Order: sequence, then C-alpha cells, then structure tokens
Amino acid sequence: MTTPSAHPGKPHYITRTNWLRAAVLGANDGIVSVSALVVGVAAADPGPQAVMIAGVAGLVAGAMSMAAGEYVSVSSQADTERADIEREKTALRDMPEAELEELIAIYEDRGLSRATAETVAQELTQNDALGAHIRDELGLSDIHAANPLQAALASGLTFSVAAAIPVVAAVLAPSAWIIPTVLIVTVFALALLGALGAIAGGAPRVPAIIRVVTWGVLAMAVTAGVGWLFGVAV
Repeated sequence: MTTPSAHPGKPHYITRTNWLRAAVLGANDGIVSVSALVVGVAAADPGPQAVMIAGVAGLVAGAMSMAAGEYVSVSSQADTERADIEREKTALRDMPEAELEELIAIYEDRGLSRATAETVAQELTQNDALGAHIRDELGLSDIHAANPLQAALASGLTFSVAAAIPVVAAVLAPSAWIIPTVLIVTVFALALLGALGAIAGGAPRVPAIIRVVTWGVLAMAVTAGVGWLFGVAV
C-alpha cells in the first residue's frame, strides 16, 4: 500500500541523512586536508612534480582512510543496533507482560491517556511486537538504519572528488602563485560544498555555506599556526 502524503510535491529529505552525512564529511575533509598538504609542500618546494605527487598521495591515502573509517565506525553502530534488537527479542519471549507495560509507559510519556496507551500498545503488539519496540523503545527505523557500505562509498568517493580540486589548482597554477591559488580555490570549493549539501538536504543554503567555509578556513588556519609555531611550512 502506498503511504499518502500531504505534500507530494515537497518530499522529505530525512531518508538521505545517512549517505549525505558521510558525503559531506568526506568532501570537507578532502578539501581541507589536501589543500593544507599541497600548500605545505608548495611552501617548501613549489615545483609542480613535488606538489602533484604530494597531492595525489594525500588524495589516495585520505580516500582510503575515510572509506575504511566510515565502514568500521558505522559497522560498530550496526552491531550495537543488532545486539539491542536481539535483546528485545529475548525480552519479548521471556517477559511479554513487562514489555507490554514498558510500551504503554512510553506512549503515556508521549501524552496519551492510560486507556489509549493500553489500546495502542496492545494492538501494535498483536500486529508486530518486535517492530513496535524497535521503533518506539529503541528509536530505530529503516530510514536511520546503519549502512556501512553506503557510508564508506559516499565518504571515499566525495573525498576523492573534493581532494582533486586543490591538486588540480596547484598543478595548473604558476609556481609563484600555487599557495594563493590553492587557498582561493579552497574557499570557493568549501562554499560550493556547503551549497550542494544544503540543496541535497533541502536546507537553507546561506547558513550551510557560512558553516562549512568558517570551519574549513579555521581548520587550515590552525594547521598553519601549528606549522609556524614549530618552524615548519604548512
């Protein structure tokens, strides 16, 4: 049965949160980390070959690291979710009355009267007891279920695409202009990332752009500050 919608022309974007979070994280890290790497290498050796090697190496290593990190971390989340679901299965088998009372209490806390909460809990339990507890007690749903492979692919792919931007800018720029070119391109890339992320999530663009650019520039400034503090060009 198709679920009716009160606003069919304006769909919800909540179903995109899993891959969108990983994609934005990967792209942001790709832009900031590889830009900082390219600028650091260019400050020490502005030759195009050295810059390109460092940039490509940072791109490949970063993409693999992001993909592996997302897969491992989201897999841990998925393991926790499965373990909680198994505990609910056991509790429903061994203590069905206590689990029903727990469900009733949840609905009462949400504002239903005792009588209504009992009716709702009993009907949902008869229809799909485990599904009711997964949804209302654990707060899990198919929309938010952890998907390690999806997160890994989204993060690794967007990191690679985003990291290629400062690398290409550095290779195409004259040696004397590599650093300012990369910095300017990085700011524009961060602004574009903020806008694209907002569009994909159906959110306001200006706050997203400001947030991404501000934190990206801050991260690069801190990196440069640490390099200056220790007398290293970063």
